[in-house]
Amino acid sequence: MELIAENRAFGGRHCRYKHAASTVNCDMTFAIFLPPFASEDNPVPVLYWLSGLTCTDENFMQKAGAMKLAAELGMAIVAPDTSPRGDDVPDDSEGAYDMGLGAGFYVNATQAPWKTHYQMYDYVTKELPALIESSFPVTGERAISGHSMGGHGALVVGLRAPERYVSVSAFSPVSNPTECPWGEKAFSQYLGDDRGLWKEYDAACLLAQKQHYIPLLVEQGHADQFLNEQLKPEALVNAAQKSDTQLTLNMHEGYDHSYFFIASFIDEHLQFHASHLGLI
Repeated sequence: MELIAENRAFGGRHCRYKHAASTVNCDMTFAIFLPPFASEDNPVPVLYWLSGLTCTDENFMQKAGAMKLAAELGMAIVAPDTSPRGDDVPDDSEGAYDMGLGAGFYVNATQAPWKTHYQMYDYVTKELPALIESSFPVTGERAISGHSMGGHGALVVGLRAPERYVSVSAFSPVSNPTECPWGEKAFSQYLGDDRGLWKEYDAACLLAQKQHYIPLLVEQGHADQFLNEQLKPEALVNAAQKSDTQLTLNMHEGYDHSYFFIASFIDEHLQFHASHLGLI
């Protein structure tokens, strides 16, 4: 790993690293916040944060205001980039923000030209946690959260691999990507025409299939400009009812899709994960 930047924050350390990632066949960047007193003798659990379209590892760390409470709770936070990067990594031919660079959708692509690099599901569930747990003073206890495209990713990861995470939360997630423009565009290119494969990366479809016992918390603003066309939180509610899975969905009047919304409620999500990580 190459250390790109390091800053002191709330008695802990915020660091950005670059490393050669075998799953995505390129260099990847991630950020990690280590709370005070995290050490080999006192390893801490990790909250993984998956960001949304156009974001990098920097958005959440700089805008969410999560580090102060994470420092008090004794929780590390890891934020990866949202897609592979580099001169050899394919991008949308028209430069659209919702496809290609910055828009990995946390799937394992099966179609050319994407499949060589866009293996983001394996990166965030396998390669990155293995690297974090072998390189930093953290335990193997993990929680996961995210926003928008990253909220979709967090829900899918948690529902597909509940044995690897103690809790899942999401802000404004793309809840039913097989039935919205963002998801249909990305999945058709990354995954091809097999809609059965699409459903493996759709939180609403996964939630409806069987009862899940992993704790689920979702935050959504009523004033979100993407609410009705792209996000569809009602699909999660309907799916949870079908499978008799406990889901907490909090709707907030006047809140939009921005980091103002995330910053307003991030403490509640950190406390939610801390309770399941045994920190409170």
